[in-house]
Formats: sequence, structure tokens, C-alpha cells
Amino acid sequence: MAVGGYMGGIFGTSPVSPLQKHMSKVYACASELVPLFNAVINEDWDEVAKRQQIISNLEKEADVLKKELRLNLPKGLFMPVSRQDLLEVLLMQDRIANKAKDIAGTILGRRLVLPEVIHEDYIRFAERCVAACKQARKAINEFDELVETGFSGHEIQIVTEMINKLDDIESDTDNLQAEIRSQIFAIENDLPPVEVIFLYLIIQSTGDIADRAQNVGSRLQLMLAR
Repeated sequence: MAVGGYMGGIFGTSPVSPLQKHMSKVYACASELVPLFNAVINEDWDEVAKRQQIISNLEKEADVLKKELRLNLPKGLFMPVSRQDLLEVLLMQDRIANKAKDIAGTILGRRLVLPEVIHEDYIRFAERCVAACKQARKAINEFDELVETGFSGHEIQIVTEMINKLDDIESDTDNLQAEIRSQIFAIENDLPPVEVIFLYLIIQSTGDIADRAQNVGSRLQLMLAR
């Protein structure tokens, strides 16, 4: 539901829709990590390079949306949510896209090979991290309904349930991350030490995708509590 009518006149244009568009772009960016990791497993470096470029382009597009929202955010006193809250959510969304770009760049730059022992679990891990982003996007897409209802009523319950599910997904990613770390630890003496360092870095960074998605939900939850 659009909030333009609600925000019309002296209230200016709603910043909610641009925030939602930004989150959709961020989700698209993070989603490319799954085919990228599949290409890494297949050691198809042309495909890895292709996916890295897609991620980089999507991150740039998200950056443009971020800057436009910042520049056009109303400075008056009539916004239904605080300017600071909106900027905080925007920053947390932005960090997801930045992390996806960092992961893709590091993998391509080093041609980092994932040990076979973690192949299956790593795709599940990446998919679950992307699922956290999808759930965060789902919650942000309810933001306009929250504004319409003045952050009250049944809509709060709907969004709270979405955020709780996001927390559950993020918890799943923590468990998968711990299992993958354990698998790497068991074989790390057989791997080049520098490769081990970068493997742990990529594992941590992939988990950060879910953590940052959860941060979006947590910030939204703080706004609900006010």
C-alpha cells in the first residue's frame, strides 16, 4: 500500500517506498552469492567473474538509491517516523550489499577454492543467509502499512512475527557456520596456511550477511517498541 496520500501536502513525499526499493536491490545483490558459490565449487572462474560483476553492479545501483534517498529525505517535522531511524535502517541495508561485494571480490581475486568436505553445507549456509535477507525485505515491505496504521494494531503483530522468523533464520546460519568451521578445523593442517585464513574470513563474511539482515529487523523492532 502506498503512503503518498497519507504523506501528501505539507508532509511531502514518503521516504518509505525508496527504502523498500533499496532493500529489494540489496536482496538482489545478496542473492547472487548462491550462484557465485556454486560456480566456485565447480571451479568455473568465468562464471565466478560474471557473478562478481553482477554483484558489483547491483551494489552500485543500491548505492545510487541510498544517495538519492539521503538527498531527498524530508527535513521537516512531519514525517511519521524519525529521520534518524530511517537513516539507520538504510545504513544497515547498505552494509548487506557492501559485504556481498567484498565476498565476491575476495573470492575472485584469490580464486579461493572451497574444500570438497564443505561443498554441500556451504550452499545450504549461503542459501540460508540469503533467506535472512529475503525475510528482512519482507518486513521492510510492511513498513508502509505500519506508517498507515500509526505503528499500532494488528500490523505490529504481523511484523513482529516476521522479525521473529528472521531471528530463527539467523540462528540457523550460526549453527551452519559453526559446523563448517569445525569441518575446516579438522583439515586445516592439510591446507596452505594463507588459504585457511581466507577460508575463515569468507565463512565469517558469509555469516555477516545474515547478521546484517537481522540488524535491519532489530532496528525495525526498536521502532515498533516506541
